[in-house]
Amino acid sequence: MQVILGAGGVIGRALAGRLPTFTTGVRLVSRTPTRVNDHDELVVANLLDGSATADAVQGATVAYLLAGLPYETRLWREQWPRVMRHAIDACARHDCALVFLDNVYAYGRVDGSMTESTPYNPCSGKGEVRAQIASMLTDAIAAGEVRGMIVRAADFYGPGAALSVATATVFARLAAGRTPQWLANARAIHTFSYTLDVAESLARLGNRPDAYGQVWHALTSREPVTGEDFVRLACELAGRPYRLQVAPRWLLRLLGLAMPVIRESGEMLYQFERDYVFDSTKAERALGLAATTYREGIAATLRQ
Repeated sequence: MQVILGAGGVIGRALAGRLPTFTTGVRLVSRTPTRVNDHDELVVANLLDGSATADAVQGATVAYLLAGLPYETRLWREQWPRVMRHAIDACARHDCALVFLDNVYAYGRVDGSMTESTPYNPCSGKGEVRAQIASMLTDAIAAGEVRGMIVRAADFYGPGAALSVATATVFARLAAGRTPQWLANARAIHTFSYTLDVAESLARLGNRPDAYGQVWHALTSREPVTGEDFVRLACELAGRPYRLQVAPRWLLRLLGLAMPVIRESGEMLYQFERDYVFDSTKAERALGLAATTYREGIAATLRQ
């Protein structure tokens, strides 16, 4: 039995579809879980409740922590350490391995490529929280409290990734017949991780004993794609003329006065102002796999 904690998102659904290859039972845990496979076990639980988290993990050999919280720094500071503590305690209690899907916020601004050895240097409130909870897990692993790993991904794109920035700025606008948008600097390289590659990485790494005790970057295309490149390819594959609107920082600040989601995103805008390059060479070599190309991934996303 393997369990997904926070199974309601796009990565959780994709991972659930891959896990039957590796395990005889899949348990999906969220506030409103729905089956992906016919025989999935569904558990309603709030990961802010330590007892509920422990009950959800009982009997599992691997737990994947894929939880998402509202995009508010205040809530992250309050709730993410609790979620991580509950997951660590639950896995330690039931002798279950813990695989945590993380983002790259803890790295902060990075000159060059982000790799698994990039030090934590957060430059945002959300990055500080991510560095805190990642350190909680790595400290627990080092202390022998739990067997675990961290798998990081860049910004998502892919079928069903309704909450991704690429969907909001590019795919949803193309579907509506509107001009795609980009944030800050469309000439900077911006790496995206394809959702199905992230799920594949989690499933394979989570079922490799030698992968534990390490940090991994999920399989992600090496192509040095800029915002302009990404939008141009999406327009081509959608059969639309290339057009692009770029929203500068000053406009986003103005919009943030009335729109809390944009205001909360402002501290992360540095990721779009300069090159944002994510390297997954380690996973490619260990798994013997290559990531989906942007042409393949964008085409699949447009077909959804």
